[in-house]
Amino acid sequence: MVQFNFSGDVVMFEIEGHLGVRDNHLFIGGVDAVDLVGEYGSPLFVTNEERLRENYRRYQRAFPDTDVYYAAKANGNLTILRILAEEGAGADVFSGGELYMALLAGISSDRILFNGNSKTDQELRYALQTGVRVSVDSLDELKTLASFARETGKVAEIAFRVNPDISPKTHPKIATGLSTSKFGIPYTQVIEAYDTAKRIEGVKPVGIHCHIGSQIIELTPFVETVNRMMDLVEQIDRLGVKLEFLDLGSGLGIPYKKDEHVPTPEDLADAILPVWSERSDAIGVHPRMILEPGRYITGDTTVLLTRVNLVKEAHKRFVGVDAGFNLMIRQAMYGAYHHVLLANKADLPPMGLYTIAGPICESGDILAHDRELPPVEKDDIIAVLDVGAYGFSMSSQYNGRPRAAEILISHGRPYVIREHETVCDLLAKQTLPPHLL
Repeated sequence: MVQFNFSGDVVMFEIEGHLGVRDNHLFIGGVDAVDLVGEYGSPLFVTNEERLRENYRRYQRAFPDTDVYYAAKANGNLTILRILAEEGAGADVFSGGELYMALLAGISSDRILFNGNSKTDQELRYALQTGVRVSVDSLDELKTLASFARETGKVAEIAFRVNPDISPKTHPKIATGLSTSKFGIPYTQVIEAYDTAKRIEGVKPVGIHCHIGSQIIELTPFVETVNRMMDLVEQIDRLGVKLEFLDLGSGLGIPYKKDEHVPTPEDLADAILPVWSERSDAIGVHPRMILEPGRYITGDTTVLLTRVNLVKEAHKRFVGVDAGFNLMIRQAMYGAYHHVLLANKADLPPMGLYTIAGPICESGDILAHDRELPPVEKDDIIAVLDVGAYGFSMSSQYNGRPRAAEILISHGRPYVIREHETVCDLLAKQTLPPHLL
């Protein structure tokens, strides 16, 4: 979602209503990125509320008769969840912590699906207590959940998560629907699972669930998934199990690279809704569709601002910054690409190749390789784009580095939605045994 326009020697950069350039500085939601670093310090995650709301609304407009459950793992900040709750989003949660945050943000329990391949007993009891639906990942989990339900006199509404054995053509570490994946029950075994569930006291099968992966930029796997899942819906209906919903997960990618063609929610709707309608009518079963977008909703809403500590001529021209893979692990983990630019020299033409390196004691701590940038100097501000999904949510305190603050831009005004950690936070929950005091 980045547009570059070249006019002579000047590089112009703008995303209407989100990012722009004024007086040579990058502006986020109408606020000067350089001023933000001056006021709140560096490194800094900056999220534009207007962009977040519009991304959700675009998905909902493309699928007006579908329940959109935000994938909380993408970015679980309470403010983000609260904004999406206001927009009417449900939530796909993957832990007791994400469930707690979703409820605290105001998302109704009847619009939450508790997903996960290895839930603890404590988490299953919490799901029963809060009345959320559970996506059951195995027969072992089914038996455990049913026993807890009987103990408390409750009935757990469930779906089974299906492993549909479909290749999403994405990075292997984020492909979750392959036959070799740890997630779900193989589609060849799931009918038997529903037959078992309908006879077990304490559970009620009301849905079916799958998710084939993340950052998917082709539509064919989604269409294949709809067909395979509707095959299962038809067979499950013959068992006398009436499914209220079919959760297709999500995984629609975003364009991290310049000129990268990625389908929109509208493209996805045009591809799968006719198939969905045709298959539903043919078998006479019309479950509610649920989708679980995460990256599309939050990915391009956020910029990571990081200050230059030094420029070093070595094998390459390295730019050392104060943010590393402790804050943005996607590059090290997935080889992911993110656009970078100089927030304080946003209109200047590129003059050389630079590799942006973080301060972590790992050779893989590189935020960007060989990028054309204007002349970079100490104290310049690097902006790393499209970090709203799996940015802060995957961050850590590795190397004893406190995590960054998060700022929300709302109607041209910045708000701190997470404070900078300090060294005191590194010691939180640590204790010395008496013999070391």
